[in-house]
Amino acid sequence: MPRKGLRPRDRRPLPPADYKYNSVLMSRFINKINFEGKRSTAEKLVFKAMDIIKEKTKSDPLEVFNTCIENVRPLLEVKARRVGGATYQVPVEVKPIRSTSVAMRWLLAAAQSRKGRPMAEKLAEEILLGSKKEGSAFKKREDTHKMAEANRAFAHFKW
Repeated sequence: MPRKGLRPRDRRPLPPADYKYNSVLMSRFINKINFEGKRSTAEKLVFKAMDIIKEKTKSDPLEVFNTCIENVRPLLEVKARRVGGATYQVPVEVKPIRSTSVAMRWLLAAAQSRKGRPMAEKLAEEILLGSKKEGSAFKKREDTHKMAEANRAFAHFKW
């Protein structure tokens, strides 16, 4: 871990690709799941979920995962801006790196909110639903877009 923080406008590099699917996106997702430094446990969980997806769809699980992330990614979001004593919800475009990160966060939250089954099954189910444009994570994206669309009148406060 670096001792000094990043300087303004600096960016942390992307992690190396994971060993099984050779995908940086998958590696980022594993890092997002990583709990209390137990990366190997997070890897087992994600790879088990990918195996479940492969059994159910009979297709490449990496493609299903990529389409899921692409479907769940928000293009717009609202940010609070305080102008003259009033707070406005101003719609702004989301940068690609942030939108994929938000999509992963929503997928994990949706999988964790499901009850009664092992996490790998819940995660696989949510990824499958996201790839079909269904499920809680996709609904969250739609709600975010609706909110941004409803507050389009305040777009001129974007600076």
